[in-house]
Amino acid sequence: MNLSAFDLNLLRVLDALLREGSTVKAGARIGLSQPAVSAALARLRSGLGDELFFRSGQGLEPTDYARSLESPLRDIFSGIEGILQSPMKFIPESAEQNFKISGSDFFAEMLMPRLADRISRQAPGVRVQLVDLVADTNLDSVENNEVDLALGPVLPLPGWAERRTMFRSKYAVIARRGNPRFAHAGLKSGDVVPIDLFCDFGHVLFSPEGKLAATGDVALARVGRQRRVVMTMPVFSGVYGAVSESDLIALLPHQLARHVSARFGLDLFEPPMPVDTVEIIMVWHKRSTASPANQWLRSQIADILQSLG
Repeated sequence: MNLSAFDLNLLRVLDALLREGSTVKAGARIGLSQPAVSAALARLRSGLGDELFFRSGQGLEPTDYARSLESPLRDIFSGIEGILQSPMKFIPESAEQNFKISGSDFFAEMLMPRLADRISRQAPGVRVQLVDLVADTNLDSVENNEVDLALGPVLPLPGWAERRTMFRSKYAVIARRGNPRFAHAGLKSGDVVPIDLFCDFGHVLFSPEGKLAATGDVALARVGRQRRVVMTMPVFSGVYGAVSESDLIALLPHQLARHVSARFGLDLFEPPMPVDTVEIIMVWHKRSTASPANQWLRSQIADILQSLG
């Protein structure tokens, strides 16, 4: 049979006839007139190469071939009804599902430990994977269904994307505790770093792509100054790790800087120039907006990250 030339709507008529054994009752079942059902039966006989039904008293009796189709047809229509039902409820306690989140190691520090605690208590069968992708490929991964959502700085979004703001972050200058140049300048944690000192220091820059300029450099350019970037790191942990072991300094999102300062022996200072705050957003595909599972994951992440603001 050439399936592309076969009208699949005729299968609804065949199913109704098998259930009712009458063209009149079958028509009433699926909302067609008796002549329309008879015409559909004629097309079915031609298309399937079988008589399908013969008269028996006041009703129709199926042939052996028609009877062999009865159970498969019911399975097919039952499956279609299941596909077209509203999305199934997501029950965390019994769910067994895998989620992938795209984001930098900022979220490994600031999101994943608290999310792990929630999942272990609320949804022990759920697995979450954080994958660190270059910013330019984050959205491609969401569009291609490789990740469920992406976390990162605000950026222009295509029409298929949905977004939600998580928090805004300002920047802190980080230096190792006891850095001699800060001590010599008489600076205490929380002070504003003089701009000459700031620009004279060697800087560590977070850049997954290995770029030598970022938000801090844009801010310096506005006041006609420039800093010395002597090292770049693809992960934030590399930035504050390098600063903790040297006399270099860095600009770091202040939430992360506060979070790791005691553990890595860091002091925090205010930058000498105004630096634009960064809006951090969650992005997902519109196809997942109504998904109960995706909604649950988004609500958990938002509850954790929005508290950072």
